[in-house]
Amino acid sequence: MSRIQPTFERLAREQRKALIPYITAGFPHADITPELMHAMVAAGSDVIELGVPFSDPMADGPVIQKAGEKALAAGIGLAQVLAMVKTFRQRDANTPVVLMGYANPVERYELTHGKGAFARDAAASGVDGVLIVDYPPEECEAFAADLKRSGLDLIFLLAPTSTDERIQQVARVATGYVYYVSLKGVTGAGHLDTAAVEEALPRIRKHVKIPVGVGFGIRDAATARAIGRVADAIVIGTKVIQVVEDQPREKVLPAISEFLAGIRTALDLKTA
Repeated sequence: MSRIQPTFERLAREQRKALIPYITAGFPHADITPELMHAMVAAGSDVIELGVPFSDPMADGPVIQKAGEKALAAGIGLAQVLAMVKTFRQRDANTPVVLMGYANPVERYELTHGKGAFARDAAASGVDGVLIVDYPPEECEAFAADLKRSGLDLIFLLAPTSTDERIQQVARVATGYVYYVSLKGVTGAGHLDTAAVEEALPRIRKHVKIPVGVGFGIRDAATARAIGRVADAIVIGTKVIQVVEDQPREKVLPAISEFLAGIRTALDLKTA
């Protein structure tokens, strides 16, 4: 079993919601990622989504695309990302880490290292779950089996356009949690409609029995708190990238710590 299920079970007992920040591995500096992950945890993060840089990230908006391009230019690929997780695990044995990315880097890794190598090496590095944007549930049975054998969770996206049939397909194979994309479009796009999210989640939960996180469009404490009232987790990506993207190295960790601590405080506020 990965660290994800026990983390959500603990949060449920505490009546708290999971804070899941996303950061592109190797951004904003090639060697800062493990330190940045520790700062995220210290600020109250429960799970970390670590983006694997890729040259054609079709679901990502310009902010995360730019972060990926910078990381790629610094020589960060999947092997380096796994090494970063391994370094993080030297000081943190408990916080779940989810790799988020695309099929191409995974398939290239397996061409180089052999079939099944990705799941094996990810687990050995300390990864808990994987979200591959362009692996739909009906086309990744072998990959899902590899992950399951290695004790890794396979996480899927759902969207406002997802049909009941698609939700049922995801429910059959997803483990860990499901990531509901609250907006139509790429990351960082549009205005978050909290009422629409609140309306959508019961339809998802009719079929999905694992936790549901919501992301895309959460930018501040107020929106995080609003979504946290109805979701099991909130996922913040684009805004995290924006908080650190122009910071000199010595200010990256303080900046992310201050931002995420504010989100954590908002999520933990009790309703009067």
